[in-house]
Amino acid sequence: MKIAILYICTGKYNQFFNDFYSSCESKFLKGRADKEYFVFTDDLSISNQKNVHLIERQCMGFPLDSLLRFEIFMTIKDKLLKFDYIFFFNSNALFVDSVGIELLPSNSEKLVGAEWPGKRKPFKHPMFYPYERNKNSAAYIAPYEKQPYLYYMGGLNGGEAKAYLNMISTLAQNIRRDYDAGIIARVHDESHINKYFRAHPCKILSPEYCMPEEWITPEFTPKIIFRDKVKIDQYFNKGRSSSYGSKIKKSALIIKDALIWYLK
Repeated sequence: MKIAILYICTGKYNQFFNDFYSSCESKFLKGRADKEYFVFTDDLSISNQKNVHLIERQCMGFPLDSLLRFEIFMTIKDKLLKFDYIFFFNSNALFVDSVGIELLPSNSEKLVGAEWPGKRKPFKHPMFYPYERNKNSAAYIAPYEKQPYLYYMGGLNGGEAKAYLNMISTLAQNIRRDYDAGIIARVHDESHINKYFRAHPCKILSPEYCMPEEWITPEFTPKIIFRDKVKIDQYFNKGRSSSYGSKIKKSALIIKDALIWYLK
């Protein structure tokens, strides 16, 4: 079994790769799969491992580093076609327990997605999910649709190579079309992923495989976490306020946005 792992780390994100690599090598399908890492980075000294392929990519800043990731991946399409499976992991992903074939797609679904773990009970209704609201965007999701609403994170997805390449090709085109029209979806590539998964069913990973570190409770045992970046480097705080007033203001904006979605 051959698995290609896609990973982007430029600028300050370069500091996460070695821990991710070590954890993935020791805990993800160890001895059961040949893993190769395709790392898009501006630091070509980040690794000298034989199964790590460094691809020079300059930091474009926020949000382009995230928004245009599917275009970036398509530049190595010919190499990726040689694999059985392809997975993308956010730079702050970390394996903390053994993970086996349960991460791979099932027979009925060719793709794998990670539903955002529920945390804030008042905002668990679909009207509060941060879907793209702009009807002119290729990522737009309408209210009142019959199928269930789920919200997927952008930091972990994958699948059988052909199906995954079909997905990222479509998403790259949709994002570029939006961008050329002056549209950037509200949660960037994640918005487009959510749109795609509504039309293309995927295997849904449970919270054990996609839990933000700061949400972990003592009674919960995760297998893959997304590290608290601010705890590692204050650079990632980027001026965010955690004051009570800021939280009230943010909650009010979420409620207002949700109502507009339904009333438009």
